[in-house]
Amino acid sequence: MSDNHTDLIQITLCREEEAHIICNMYPYYLYDLSEIWERLPNSQGVFDEEEYATLHQQSDVFLIWWRHPGVLYPWIIRVNGVPAGFALIATAPYLPDGSKAQYYLNEFFVIRPFRGQGVARQAASHIFDQYKGDWELQTNASSRNSHAQSFWNHVLSQYTDNQYSQQEITDEDQQQLLSYCFNNQ
Repeated sequence: MSDNHTDLIQITLCREEEAHIICNMYPYYLYDLSEIWERLPNSQGVFDEEEYATLHQQSDVFLIWWRHPGVLYPWIIRVNGVPAGFALIATAPYLPDGSKAQYYLNEFFVIRPFRGQGVARQAASHIFDQYKGDWELQTNASSRNSHAQSFWNHVLSQYTDNQYSQQEITDEDQQQLLSYCFNNQ
C-alpha cells in the first residue's frame, strides 16, 4: 500500500478456485456495515442475520456467486497482487423486487487500507464498463452512511456525466435505501 501512482490495480472476475478470497473478506464487509445498519452479531458471534454458527457455514451459502456463471458475476479487486476488495454483480432473476435494471451492484467493498486512494472509484468504473445497459445500486439512506452516499454521488456523477437518478425507496424489509440508476450504453 502506498500513496504513489505506481500501484497496480487489478479488477478481474473471481474464479471459483479463488472464491475463498472473497469469502475471507466478506465478514469484514459485514462488520463495516454493522455500524451503518446498527446491527449486532448473531448469537454465535457471526455478523449475519442468519444464525450461522461459523464463518465456514456463512461462506457455504455465499458460494451461490460461483454457481450461476453468466447470471451472477463475482469480481475481485487487487492492489499490487493483494486482495483489496470485491464487487458482486447480479442479473435477473437475482435482482431486488421491483428493479427494472439489467445489472445490479449487489455488494461493493474495498478494505480500509486501500480506501481514499482511488481504488474503489477505478474498480467501480471498470466493472460498470464490462456490462452495458441499465444499472442499479442501493445503499443505506441514513446519515450514518453519508460517506458511501458521497462516494456514489461522486463516482456516478463522473462516470455518467451527471446522467443518473437517485431516489429514496423502502425495501421489502421496510428499510430506507437510496437507489441509484443509470444507463451506460
